[in-house]
Amino acid sequence: MKLTGIETRIVEMPLVTPFRTSFGTETVRQVLVVRAVTEDAEGWGECGASESPLYSSEYTGGAADVLEDFFIPEIRTAQRQLGDDFDAHRIAPVLAGFKGHRLAKSSLETAVLDAQLRAQGVSFAAALGAVRDSVPCGVSLGITDTIDQLLDTVAASLEAGYLRIKLKIEPGWDVEPVRAVRERFGDIDLQVDANAAYRRSDFRLLARLDAFDLTLFEQPLPSDDLLGHAALARVISTPICLDESITSSRAAAAAIELGACSIVNIKPGRVGGYLEARRIHDLCAAHDVPVWCGGMLETGIGRAANVALAALPGFTLPGDTSASERYFATDLTEPFRLENGRISVPKGPGLGVTPLPEVLERFTVHREWYSVSG
Repeated sequence: MKLTGIETRIVEMPLVTPFRTSFGTETVRQVLVVRAVTEDAEGWGECGASESPLYSSEYTGGAADVLEDFFIPEIRTAQRQLGDDFDAHRIAPVLAGFKGHRLAKSSLETAVLDAQLRAQGVSFAAALGAVRDSVPCGVSLGITDTIDQLLDTVAASLEAGYLRIKLKIEPGWDVEPVRAVRERFGDIDLQVDANAAYRRSDFRLLARLDAFDLTLFEQPLPSDDLLGHAALARVISTPICLDESITSSRAAAAAIELGACSIVNIKPGRVGGYLEARRIHDLCAAHDVPVWCGGMLETGIGRAANVALAALPGFTLPGDTSASERYFATDLTEPFRLENGRISVPKGPGLGVTPLPEVLERFTVHREWYSVSG
């Protein structure tokens, strides 16, 4: 394939309701969207970074800068050198010399892979190895001002048909809200996510969550504390799932070997792209470790890719692949809708969806075009 150019856009999407986690609150989702144009097709990718470097060291403006200053020039050089051998699978090796910036790398790789698959008439799901036509969906619920508000939000989510409830927690908002949800709603699929908000000194507190029969406890400790997670796993019965700690297949292998987790949340952007995400899926399947697909409040672009990934055989737990209306009154693409607790996997070539031009224009606040073939 031959790339002719790359377009980046920063779009700002108002959220239906504020989304609060242990590291901050979002009311507007600022998203970097990447469009890869080839001689035969164009493709789309979405960067999972937020406006501020709170979930990870990356942020939207920084991702746009690193694409402009380093990644796109490197891709331009690589295409000139590789000629007809250049394709999406070359992106990660070409950019490997640049440390980190996995979310930005993922957006570029996804856009190029989407363009490549559209030209070939192959769906994203088929290319990754999907085995399902639809995927079961969970919902991630942010921290609320009161427990009553949380109970109302859980009730509405269950009424909408979500098959799993994930509660964001932090110190001071943990045992009591979880207790209230379990007592009110009984035997639902319930899990919690701390986004690395606790420390080893909190083990006794975290052990109190065992009483609520949680499906899993996601990322209780800092991302670099695999030994701490392994120690926590020896003193609590709730299965530990890692998110921020899993940055590659190598990191996943280390976490599994250390006993730091028994479940893995695969967020493609966090690991550098969907091709690496598939490697982590394969690794976990070989070790009988269940996986599920995490989310970053994606628009329909990122959601389409996540749903395709979640249709792989090792994804045995509902993911954060919620319907569009959970976050956005108007999505960038045709909305994804929940039906009987599931979302259908797009079947068209590539991602199977494209941004709606008038919606994309309405929410775009900045754009740049970079020629690659010249």
